[in-house]
Amino acid sequence: MFDELPVPGRNDPCWCGSGRKYKKCHYAFDERMEGLFLSGEEVLPRSLLKMPSDIEGIKASAEVNMGVLDYVGEHICAGTSTMDINRWVEEYLGAHGAVSADLNFEGYPYSVCTSINDVVCHGFPDESAVLRDGDIINVDMSTIKGGYFSDSSRMYCIGNVSDERRRLVEVCHESVKAGLAAVRPWGHLGDVGAAVHKVAVDAGYSVVEEYGGHGIGKEFHEEPFVSFVSEEGTGPILVPGMCFTIEPMVNAGAADITTDKDNGWIVRTADGSDSAQWEVQLVVTDDGYELLSW
Repeated sequence: MFDELPVPGRNDPCWCGSGRKYKKCHYAFDERMEGLFLSGEEVLPRSLLKMPSDIEGIKASAEVNMGVLDYVGEHICAGTSTMDINRWVEEYLGAHGAVSADLNFEGYPYSVCTSINDVVCHGFPDESAVLRDGDIINVDMSTIKGGYFSDSSRMYCIGNVSDERRRLVEVCHESVKAGLAAVRPWGHLGDVGAAVHKVAVDAGYSVVEEYGGHGIGKEFHEEPFVSFVSEEGTGPILVPGMCFTIEPMVNAGAADITTDKDNGWIVRTADGSDSAQWEVQLVVTDDGYELLSW
């Protein structure tokens, strides 16, 4: 088989754990995957596909993840410090039997990412970073509950936000919706990135190339990498059971970015322009997709 994983006999239990005979479960699915692989398509290994029990676990994690973002939305305002947000996150996760996936991931020192205005991603919570009227901020949440990972982020407009900043936030959100609309089983992942990119560029913005979405579920970052500067008809096949994020970083100015040399984490636009990001997590289904976290 294309992924070098074991193949059951036709009358043996299916590899997916359903308890059904292989010939009645994933036999035809695997044959289709093998055919695509032999034709030169990029096909992810079956080990990355999420089964119904996995999806239920991810949903339980996502319920907490989205609950945190709802809580932030209810309380964030001018005068809130980004360290306040970090405290809210830790308190909410603790009260719901979950932990942050961000904390200590590759050395990241906080439980959430808080990125204000020209910060593209990985903004550090800080007592001195106090939100002001007119700011925009991305709060990026990642949660582990019951061994399953969820991940989503939202933009918040603080007080009287300028028309320019509000439009950036809205266009970024529309680009995510376009990416979702491009998710079609047995299509290509590149179609998703191309749809995202078109909406942003047509509006006069640019899309960060160095960062993108990712597979997720049993681990925080799994394959595949989800580019938002991709071309249609390229990339891995969108197979039912694939679980990944759509999270474009859209800049009001140029796409160039810089990374803080002192901490190695905080990413800003090179030209000081504003940046926006929305993130959703989904699983590909037989007839489209299901949103898991947003």
